[in-house]
Amino acid sequence: MRIERQPNFEEFLKALWRSGRPAHLPFYEHLASPGFIAARTGVPFDRMDYDTPGYWETYVDFWMGMGFDCVPMEIPLNCPLNESGGGVTEGSEAWAMFTDREGYERYPWPDESNPIDFRHFDTVAALLPEGAKIVGGVCMGPYEWVSHLMGTVGLSYALADDPDLVREVFDRVGRLHLSAVRQLATHPAIGALRQGDDLGYKTSTFLSPPQLREMVFPVYAGMAEAAHARSKPFILHSCGNLAEVYEDLIETCRIDAKHSFEDVIMPVTEFKRIYGSRITPLGGLDVDVICRSSEEQLRAYTRKLVEECFSDGWWALGTGNSLTDYMPVENYLIVLDEGLRVTGGKGAL
Repeated sequence: MRIERQPNFEEFLKALWRSGRPAHLPFYEHLASPGFIAARTGVPFDRMDYDTPGYWETYVDFWMGMGFDCVPMEIPLNCPLNESGGGVTEGSEAWAMFTDREGYERYPWPDESNPIDFRHFDTVAALLPEGAKIVGGVCMGPYEWVSHLMGTVGLSYALADDPDLVREVFDRVGRLHLSAVRQLATHPAIGALRQGDDLGYKTSTFLSPPQLREMVFPVYAGMAEAAHARSKPFILHSCGNLAEVYEDLIETCRIDAKHSFEDVIMPVTEFKRIYGSRITPLGGLDVDVICRSSEEQLRAYTRKLVEECFSDGWWALGTGNSLTDYMPVENYLIVLDEGLRVTGGKGAL
């Protein structure tokens, strides 16, 4: 089953810029797991990588076949991580490459002019149908990269033992992100820039707000500025309770749209009520609700969010986090179908 809808990224832009009501309800997701794509397409996508023949063709067809106006896409920094796990099996400690200055200075940092593998964006650009664009960025943001390179525990100790080192690491990682986004912003097939960077958990941020303001938010502000210089919006995906820093993200970083919402932290409807005139919320259907609900419950839940969040047109339908391996594909299709029906479009089912 395909949702036959001609992509029109200009309609999605209306929601992102809050410049008018889109002619149709836009869809947006931060990412889809390889397992979900495999279940949806019937292609063994979970056993493929970027350079496997057919990988990007399957990826683009997956999004276009569900009626999206864009292909969400991110490529990681050219920064090696510890693939052996170092005897650690869980969490960011498994990836850690260094925890002290000696390790930092030995680390094989990439050239700042070539921070990511840009060629994949050209590949996807050649596959896009008319009217579609890429929403592109770097896989993992500055906080996530530093917490992987140093490990969460290593980063925590270093904040106390050698805060100057932590500042240097954030500065170096930030320069790589800024270089990547400045180059991506010039790509004609990229219609908006994005950054995923999970900053918190259910009750708070991992770093304190002052630490975020010193080491992370200047990078966000630079990325947003690079996007805006090319007349493109900037989207931030970040999980966790960010209540203490939303004003920073909106007024200082100048992000245009926010993704990732969880009902137990702040439902997207509440975020929309408080901040929706200054920033566009994207998605917000709680993943747990999508996974566990009956069709009747899911349709009622979707209808409520569409009616509350899309009344002014400044929203896009989607999950609050991502399309996961454990999410039933049929449940997600019900979400899309109900969204289309509520807004007067042709249903998906």
